[in-house]
Amino acid sequence: MNRILLFCFLLILASCNTVEKVSPSVFFAGEIVNPTSKYLVLHKGEKAIDSVLLDANNRFSFTFDSIPRGLYSFNHAPEHQYVYLEPGDSLMIRLNTVDFDESLVFSGKGESINNFLIDLFLGNEKEELLVRRTYNALEADDFRNKINSLREKRLEELQNIKMEGNLSDEAYNIGVASVNYTYYNYKERYPFDHRKFNKEKKIAKLPEDFYNYRKNINFNNHQLNYLRPYYNFMRSHFGNLSYMTCSHKCIIKNNEVKNKLHYNKHKLKLIDSLVIEKELKDNLFRNVAIDYLLKTNDLSKNNESFIKEFHKLSKNNRHIKEIDNLYTGIKNIQPGNKIPNIVVTNSSGSSVALQDITKDKKVIFYFWSETNKKHYLSTFKRISQLKARKKGYTFIGINFKTQEDNWKTIINSNNLNDKFQYRADSFDELSENLIVYPLNKCIIAKNGIIVNAFSNIYDRF
Repeated sequence: MNRILLFCFLLILASCNTVEKVSPSVFFAGEIVNPTSKYLVLHKGEKAIDSVLLDANNRFSFTFDSIPRGLYSFNHAPEHQYVYLEPGDSLMIRLNTVDFDESLVFSGKGESINNFLIDLFLGNEKEELLVRRTYNALEADDFRNKINSLREKRLEELQNIKMEGNLSDEAYNIGVASVNYTYYNYKERYPFDHRKFNKEKKIAKLPEDFYNYRKNINFNNHQLNYLRPYYNFMRSHFGNLSYMTCSHKCIIKNNEVKNKLHYNKHKLKLIDSLVIEKELKDNLFRNVAIDYLLKTNDLSKNNESFIKEFHKLSKNNRHIKEIDNLYTGIKNIQPGNKIPNIVVTNSSGSSVALQDITKDKKVIFYFWSETNKKHYLSTFKRISQLKARKKGYTFIGINFKTQEDNWKTIINSNNLNDKFQYRADSFDELSENLIVYPLNKCIIAKNGIIVNAFSNIYDRF
C-alpha cells in the first residue's frame, strides 16, 4: 500500500512539473472590409517576409512553421499597422479600411498584447492633443506629475493583463516599452513645446531630476527598433540633446538654430557616440539626413560638407544609396541648372519632356495626387488665384500615383484645362529628380532653366 501511495504521489508531482509544450507554428489571418489593395504584406522591420492575395471574401491567412517572436507589421496599401507574434499564436483580425486603425480588433491566442498596443496607439492620438493644448502650458513639476499619472495608469492596465496570465515576458516587455517611451517622449519635447505655447523667449529652467528616466534608456534593444513610441522618442531625444549641448558654433539666436549645418553634424556625432544597435543607428542617421537635406534648403557647399560627414560616420549604412540620390537630386536642381529632362504624359497619351514644356516660356510646375483629395482641391484653388496674379507664367500640373482614368476624371470634374496637365508614370523617378517635398512645393523655370526649385505655392514669388 505504501508503495502504491508513493507511486501515486510521484506521478502527481511529475504531472504538476510538466511544462506545457507550445507549438512553434504561427497562424495569422483575418478579414478586410472595403479593401484598398488585392494584397496584404507582412514585414519584419523593413523586409517583406511574405504576402498573400485576398480571397473572394476579402480574407487572408498566413501560416508559419516557425518565426522569431517579436514585432512585425502588416501592410494593406496605403495603410499599415504592427502586430506582435510569437510561437503558438493563432491570431485573427478584422478591420474596415474606412477607419483602418479605429476598426482594428484582434482575437484568438495573442490578442491581449496586440489589443493593448492598438488601444495605446489610439489613446495616444487623443492624449497628445491634451498634452499639446493643456499640459504644455504647465510648469515643469506640474507637467511631470500629469505625465507620470498617465503613464502609471497605462502600466497598471498592462500589469492587470499580465496577472490574468495572457502575456509572455517578452510581450509584457514590449508593452512596458510602448508605455514608457510614449511618456518619455512628451518630456523630451516639453521644454520646446512649453516655450512655444507660452510664447516665451527662453527655454524654462527644469528641475535637476526632470530627465531621470534617461538613466533607463536602452540604445541596444533590437526588438524595439520598429516600435513607434521608441523610435519617436529617439528622434526627440537627439534633437533635444543636440540643441541643449551644442556649442556656440550652432549660433542659436532667439532660440532658433541658425547654423543648421553644424547643428545637424552635431546630431550625427551624438547618435554615433550613444547608439549601439546598428539598425537603429542607420535609421536615425537617415532621419537626420532627410530632415536636413529636404527641409533646410542650405547652400550647396554646406550640403556637400554634411554628406561628407554622413559618409564618415555612417559607413555601410543601408540607406546610403537613398541619401546619395537625394543629395544628387538636390544638387541638380539648383538655380541656373537645366530642369531635369523627365518625360511625362499629356492627356492625349503622348510623351513630353519637361525641357520642351518650359521652352520659350516662364513656367511654374506644381504637383498633386489622387491619394490626397484635400490637398489637390486646395492646390487647384490656390493655382486659380495665382493665375490671376501671375499673368506672365504658365502653370503646369504634374500628377503622380494616380491611374490614368482617375486622373482624367479629376481633371474634368474640376474644370481644369487638360492642355496644362501632365502625368508622371514613375513617382520614384519624379521624386528623385525633382524632390517632390513638401506637397505644396512648386518649381519655377524660365526657358528650361531653373529659377527656384524649392518654392511653395503659398509663398510670395
